[in-house]
Amino acid sequence: MIITDWVHTIAGFFIMLSLALGIEASPLFHHPYWLFFTAFIGANLFQFGITKICPLALILKALGVAETRSCCSNK
Repeated sequence: MIITDWVHTIAGFFIMLSLALGIEASPLFHHPYWLFFTAFIGANLFQFGITKICPLALILKALGVAETRSCCSNK
C-alpha cells in the first residue's frame, strides 16, 4: 500500500471508531466527547484539501512508506 492508501484507511478507521465511541446508540459508547475526534479528523481532511499538507502522510513518508506504486510486472 502507498501513502494515500494508508491515509484513507487510517482516517476511515478512526472516524468509524470515534463515532462508535461517541454516539449513544452504539454498543461501544463511552462519551460524547469522542465526536470531537471525528471533527478533528474531518478538519485535517479539509485542511489537506486546501493546503495539500497532511501530517499523517509526512509521518508515513518518514517511516519509509512508498509514495507511488511500483512499476507493472515485467511481461
